[in-house]
Amino acid sequence: MKKAIFLGALFISFASIAQKVNIIPQPNEIKVSNSNKKFELTAATKIYYSGNEHLKKDALYLQSYLQQYYQIKPEVLPTTSKKTEPYIFLQENNTNKQGHTEGAYTMEITKKSIEIASENNTDGVFCGIQTLIQLLPTTTSNIEIPQLSIKDAPRFQYRGMHLDVSRHFFPVSFIKKYIDYLAYHKLNEFHWHLTDDQGWRIEIKKYPKLTSIGAWRNGTLIGRYPGTGNDNKKYGGYYTQEEIKEVVQYAKDRHIDVIPEIEMPGHSSAAIAAYPWLSCFPNEPTAIPKNMISEQSKDELQKGPKKLVQETWGVFDDIFCAGKDSTFMFLDNVIDEVCALFPSKYLHIGGDEAPKTHWAKCPVCQERMKKMGLKDEHELQSWFVQRIEKYVNSKGKTLIGWDEILEGGLAPNAVVMSWRGEAGGIQAAKEKHDVIMTPGNPVYFDHSQTEYEDSITIGGYNPIEKVYAYNPIPKELSQNESHFVLGSQANVWTEYIGNTAKVEYMIFPRMAALSEVLWTELPNKNWENFANRLPAQLNRYKKWGANYSKAFFDLKTEILPTADRNGILWKLTGKTDDSIHIRFLEQDNELVYTEPLLIKTASTPVCTYSVDNQKMELSQSFIFNKATGKNISLEEPASENYPGDGAFTLVNGVVNTKGLGRSKEFLGFDGKDCNAFIDLGEIKSISSVVVHTMSNKGSWIWEPSSVNVTISDDGKNYTPAGQSTNFISNKSTNGIIQVDFNSKNARYIRIDIKNHGTIEDGNPGAGHKAWLFVDEIEVK
Repeated sequence: MKKAIFLGALFISFASIAQKVNIIPQPNEIKVSNSNKKFELTAATKIYYSGNEHLKKDALYLQSYLQQYYQIKPEVLPTTSKKTEPYIFLQENNTNKQGHTEGAYTMEITKKSIEIASENNTDGVFCGIQTLIQLLPTTTSNIEIPQLSIKDAPRFQYRGMHLDVSRHFFPVSFIKKYIDYLAYHKLNEFHWHLTDDQGWRIEIKKYPKLTSIGAWRNGTLIGRYPGTGNDNKKYGGYYTQEEIKEVVQYAKDRHIDVIPEIEMPGHSSAAIAAYPWLSCFPNEPTAIPKNMISEQSKDELQKGPKKLVQETWGVFDDIFCAGKDSTFMFLDNVIDEVCALFPSKYLHIGGDEAPKTHWAKCPVCQERMKKMGLKDEHELQSWFVQRIEKYVNSKGKTLIGWDEILEGGLAPNAVVMSWRGEAGGIQAAKEKHDVIMTPGNPVYFDHSQTEYEDSITIGGYNPIEKVYAYNPIPKELSQNESHFVLGSQANVWTEYIGNTAKVEYMIFPRMAALSEVLWTELPNKNWENFANRLPAQLNRYKKWGANYSKAFFDLKTEILPTADRNGILWKLTGKTDDSIHIRFLEQDNELVYTEPLLIKTASTPVCTYSVDNQKMELSQSFIFNKATGKNISLEEPASENYPGDGAFTLVNGVVNTKGLGRSKEFLGFDGKDCNAFIDLGEIKSISSVVVHTMSNKGSWIWEPSSVNVTISDDGKNYTPAGQSTNFISNKSTNGIIQVDFNSKNARYIRIDIKNHGTIEDGNPGAGHKAWLFVDEIEVK
């Protein structure tokens, strides 16, 4: 018999899972009977519904699920028939009570019946069906369900998932499956990102070139940016209007709203490739870096200037011209066709990462600014968005935009989708605008969910624990202001997600954590309880044939300072079948892990352990220098999107070797300098400071413009030691700046790492402040 080893909070007893009710998201009120008698669902069970068309669809949905996964097909009947036991009864109770909560439902399960009811809302019964599905066993032949009662309602009305189909295209069959995944998790909003620089994916009949030209690119970057060349394979695809209607109806039958996104004014290279006159400079060729461009595009550009669909990732200067009336005629016509296809009350227009370099040089844009009394290009973008919003409102829709639409003044009725942290959402809510919170940290599901990269990701580290801990209501908002937060969604950008299996891998099981964040009231949330319920959900993913990440079972590592700041502690938590064995590459001995491991010299511990009978291995290399494990502070904290483990990350003995693939080891500073103070504990002789940093211009990350070192004996009076501007690349995008100086004695060291500043024209993110990434600081 195997022995489960308890390592911190993440302890799961597989033996007891079958005896528990494993529902995700956790219902807000549930009472489970002590009776051993259960409801048995068989082919003889009938599904009754209380006489309206959408309840009939809900009943047929449940029947279809049972037939697909359990090979039984209960008869579906209206309640005009006399109910015979055993039965499932779906009903809506329409009362005269004021107010209602969409998605609220009750469930009563006895030995002879299951009754699911909603009050004054049309979504509740369907949400109750999802709860019933989670009560079904995944492994046994007998379908037995415990007796219980549930009274449940969602915390937030907006519970969403996003999917980018521009960078990589996915067929209608998968879009339907994706919608099913949302439904299973009680999510009700599907944000469909249909256009971007790398492809236009929706048929617009008035402008056929959007799909005949704009939906196809001549090749795609190989590997993580800046990559290793171009694959030279024509790539693309699009959805016909009939396919769009099919998807929208499919989602409607699952009580899911489909929100289309048509990017403007930036991220418009694909549209401009189809109709160059939409650009400020239609006769200028599309800029694609020489080491990333396809052979086909090279050949086409040799024949003369041409607009092309982008083949790599990032932000590009081509933008819809804000000075031409013809641009708005085009966009109005596109909006007409989009609104006719999507009944959602929302239309997302992007509005993010819009470079202003072309507008600044464009005479017609400058004339527009003069005519409208606009002081700069930020106000021109605000005017652009407000102009579009008026038209969107005239179609009976509400505009959603990424938080950049705040720049220059917010459109009167717009909903802000806050992605660059929470600041934009906080500002919008304080201005009494509705907000959807979707900060990169922690709800960008294109970010890695494991510390140990198993495939290429765009960067960032959002493990399931971090997703589960998220609260979409920022603490900075008052109770009244918090009402403007409609909810949240997770985003799936697909630069490095090229197939459906990887989409599933990136969303599961984090979608389960998100669903509980958005459904379950805070007092009813508990990580340990969720962790105990999750393996049953993973078994359900298996039953669906879905791919999912097993990072949940990884050993979680933490690097901590010692009390005396002499060395570091390596802490491991997780659930294993038996003991964790640790050996050091530099030594022959082996030990059993019982407590955080003290490390005082450069070394590489290797852990071996097993989870669910699978052998696992984990290793970590530590460097050591005079700063390792010492006290460190920062003048200003890193961005909440790239916080690492705080300032101690910079002296924890770990040097990043994976670039953005393991960005937990980086602190990111958005447009700001990094000013660090290290206390060596005593006066020591030093002659060099090495700053490990990064240059990844496609992601707006630039190497520091300089590193300046000053030293002190008392922590108050500092004298110069040395400075350097020489960035030395040592692996892909990683590199160092080393400051050498004559040997000096000091206890305190101040390291000022200066941000590059504003990104110059011709580079991704031009006009924006650069990111500064710092990994480790060595003192020698």
